[in-house]
Amino acid sequence: MYRALITLALLGTPVAPAVAQVDIGIGINLPGVNIGINLPAYPQLVAVPGRPVYYAPQVQGNYFFYDGLYWVLEGDDWYSSGWYNGPWNRVGREAVPVYVLQIPVRYYRRPPSYFSGWQRDAAPRWGDHWGPQWQDSRRHWDRRTPPIPRAPLPMYQRPYAGERYPDREQQWDLNDRRYRFQPRDAQVRNIVREQRGMPPPAERGDAPRDNRSDRNDRNDRNDRNDRSDRNDRSDRNDRNDHDNRGQDRKAERQK
Repeated sequence: MYRALITLALLGTPVAPAVAQVDIGIGINLPGVNIGINLPAYPQLVAVPGRPVYYAPQVQGNYFFYDGLYWVLEGDDWYSSGWYNGPWNRVGREAVPVYVLQIPVRYYRRPPSYFSGWQRDAAPRWGDHWGPQWQDSRRHWDRRTPPIPRAPLPMYQRPYAGERYPDREQQWDLNDRRYRFQPRDAQVRNIVREQRGMPPPAERGDAPRDNRSDRNDRNDRNDRNDRSDRNDRSDRNDRNDHDNRGQDRKAERQK
């Protein structure tokens, strides 16, 4: 029912005759909290000036690309995917990257109603909408951020549409072979690991801790050996000094 209402609403949306628009139908699918976005082909992506983000001007939705992932705002929630047409994964508000939060209002093609009255050239007022608890957890999110390079667009995905569109497992295999970009943003790296079913670095078992322990043990042994070598050299030097002084005194007596 919800999907049908959204589709009817999209069909009733006026479209400018000079620009071809790509409609997206969005519905929440449970379980999994994924959205369905129906893109018939790879979308046109345009750089947001002065930011490491792209937006899709011909997609009637809040559709972006940042740091190797596609991003969609639907209602109150953000979703991300490694491929242009999903599958999509919900991203918690506390994990949405700063550079995504700072996208100016004017680049949201279907801004939510709560954007009403907000300055078009400024970032959405997420703290006002999501409340003080979120604002406290994401303190300084709206401060000016240093410029970083934009991630290259994964144009290798362009030929994959319709029946050729790969499933999730094939997507990651193609990504590893054809794209190979590594996210620069730590939050994006964590999201990618989660989407790929990889545990966070701190939870990968005892091997890393054991390795660190082994390195520490080796370092301790090396330190002890270094100190022992220095002490041995110092003792030898002392003995040599003592022998040299004895020889000097003997030579003086012989004179």
